[in-house]
Amino acid sequence: MPSGNPGQAESSRLAGRRIFRGAFLALLFSVLPFQKLAAHDPGLSSLAIRAQPNSLEATLTLAMKDATQLVELGHNEGTMTQAGFARIRWELEAAVTTRLVLAADGKVLKVQSVRTNFDEKNNVEVHLNFGPVSFSRLEIQSNLVASLPLGHRQYVQVQNSAGETVSEKLLSAAADRATAEFTATDANVPARQIGSSFANFLILGVKHILTGYDHLLFLFGLLVVVRGLVSSLSIITSFTVAHSITLAAATFDLAQIPSRIVEPLIAASIVFVGVENLLRSGVPKARQGVTFGFGLIHGFGFASVLREMGISAGTGGVALPLLSFNVGVELGQIMVAAVALPIIWKLRANPVFMIRWVPACSAVVVLLGSFWFVERVWLN
Repeated sequence: MPSGNPGQAESSRLAGRRIFRGAFLALLFSVLPFQKLAAHDPGLSSLAIRAQPNSLEATLTLAMKDATQLVELGHNEGTMTQAGFARIRWELEAAVTTRLVLAADGKVLKVQSVRTNFDEKNNVEVHLNFGPVSFSRLEIQSNLVASLPLGHRQYVQVQNSAGETVSEKLLSAAADRATAEFTATDANVPARQIGSSFANFLILGVKHILTGYDHLLFLFGLLVVVRGLVSSLSIITSFTVAHSITLAAATFDLAQIPSRIVEPLIAASIVFVGVENLLRSGVPKARQGVTFGFGLIHGFGFASVLREMGISAGTGGVALPLLSFNVGVELGQIMVAAVALPIIWKLRANPVFMIRWVPACSAVVVLLGSFWFVERVWLN
């Protein structure tokens, strides 16, 4: 004959589960501060080179935290006052002029003048003037990339005196060279260079979505309660259409929202979806509308990647990076969905998953979204 009160035993089991969940959440929050779950890869800089009628000019744009790496101040967290920047300006200019090599028709060019700007957004611009140069072939080698954190990418764009793009390429530490061939008109970009640039930005788009943990968590929160292929595709399509609209609008300078506003809103969208999953059983109503609305906000987040690289309507040659980057983002989404959705559908066949694990997953979505929201509003 069993001993003890069955109700008491059940209460003990429930208490044990609550203790386990509390311990799990405590562990989660203790680990999060040590994880670099960044929404976007910050290792991006841009190099714009333009052949003026009487000079050849180059402008390097990079984040302050990357600039400090070049002068061996890697411990700096990326924030600096104007007075502090003035003390390292000459070191930065020396680092750039020695590690950026331009050769016109095989002859290495010397920098005639250099000036540096530092704005309130913690961006640094180094302007180089190589004086009057006549050439038909320009070779660029950026030894700067190897001095920056692993995985850093540098977008190089070369323009003629009319502002037309002659060449563009995405450089890395392993591939730090680019070549621009100038013709009589410089009207067309060679097909081979177009293909190379398309592939580079496509890969960047795939990488961005695969490492964009906030975007992926938002999609996971949307799809974890969805049943069937048609419903899942409708959600993904709504998100795709929405972020494509604002990505294009921001890149063509038709609409802009500062990152300090966009990033907390992205985190808030994650919290909203998780809370909605917890409060409403099944698939919440108007989920497609919610997805589309928040997708518009996420599109501005995607646009920040191209903006950090100096790609906008004002720089010329914007259509190719925009198209290929967006295609890369969509390919990345398809890759994630192709892996995650079959697993979710398989698990949904188990009633225990629906009763316990869907709410648990939604709770984790809320917690992570809340963490990012607090981090982006008060800790940045």
